[in-house]
Amino acid sequence: MVRIYKLSTGDEVHRYSKSVVVQFKGKRGVLSTSPFNGGYQENLQCVFNYDSKPGAGMACTMKAPTYEEHMKIIAREIELDPSICAGISTAAQMENLSIQSESYDDFTVTALVTGGIEVNGGRVGDKASYHEKQGKAIQVKEGTINIILIIDADLPAPTMARVLVTCTEAKTAAIQELMLGSNYSRGLATGSGTDGTIIVSNSESKVHLTNAGKHSKLGEYVGRVVKKAVKEALYLQTKVCPEYQYSLLKRMKRFGVNEIDIIKKYKGLYEGHLKSMGKEELTTVEFMHNLHKIDKNSEVITLSSIYAHLIDQFDWDMLKSEDVIKECNNILNRLGKKEGEINTSHGYIKNIKQSKEELINEIIEMYITKISFIVGCEEYV
Repeated sequence: MVRIYKLSTGDEVHRYSKSVVVQFKGKRGVLSTSPFNGGYQENLQCVFNYDSKPGAGMACTMKAPTYEEHMKIIAREIELDPSICAGISTAAQMENLSIQSESYDDFTVTALVTGGIEVNGGRVGDKASYHEKQGKAIQVKEGTINIILIIDADLPAPTMARVLVTCTEAKTAAIQELMLGSNYSRGLATGSGTDGTIIVSNSESKVHLTNAGKHSKLGEYVGRVVKKAVKEALYLQTKVCPEYQYSLLKRMKRFGVNEIDIIKKYKGLYEGHLKSMGKEELTTVEFMHNLHKIDKNSEVITLSSIYAHLIDQFDWDMLKSEDVIKECNNILNRLGKKEGEINTSHGYIKNIKQSKEELINEIIEMYITKISFIVGCEEYV
């Protein structure tokens, strides 16, 4: 057992047995999404976050028929009494825990966060993968943002609920500022399907706060600390950061744009168009070399980002189809400078009547076509 942090409340944070445990030194109010002792509680003595992944490359498995019983077993395994604690689980490693803390005047906000949503990231409203029936359990997917947020101030239960809302908004803001996509739709992610949150307030504090909305200092500090911790946790677990996301393939991944489809498109384009232009066919290795160079090209990334947001705004009914078609075609025209004759004769979105889904699919397909073309023509290389 290793003590890794001492909170302003006097509570200690320990890491052991693939878990991070916050042991209370006094009376605390707790609001959590824990499957056992969840909701609002005033009689708990500790809370924990647990890495359920058995090992590298191994899937998380349930130890009981229900998730509640599974987590109680986990509590006992790490030598905690399930009747006086609450816990959440993840597939992220506890060594990648981010701890961020800030104080203002007479209160302190501290966030303990683990995170990884490269597999399980989703956008609220995405099509679901299961329906709970009679308490039947599901496996925890790889990827979860778990937050333990400690407020060194006395908060009534309604304020704790407002902290949970502000905390969740902050998590989503951090994810969207990193432009991380859903794995279940083409939208930007808002979290993972298995995120867990525990809010702790110091019931013994002489500081009483009743508002945690964005207009209050408490709300501001919850937002600041959680955003910072979520971003650091994602970096520690998956290396996600602005530099990591500076890539056309990562910016367009949520639209199904990937290396395999791009090179498949190139092979068809070569036989259908590039060969007749006298272009020599690139080997797969040569093509991938060129693609990876273009992947980090600042102009291509900038134009791709605008292209992606045009799709988003059309998806949200914020732009008309004719305007999106016009501007997407303008971007396609700007992508690729050396082969002027290509830009006016090949790979453009046609202004025809079709459903929104069909048009978006065409917009994405034309982007893949253009990227395949400029890679094959060795532009930006």
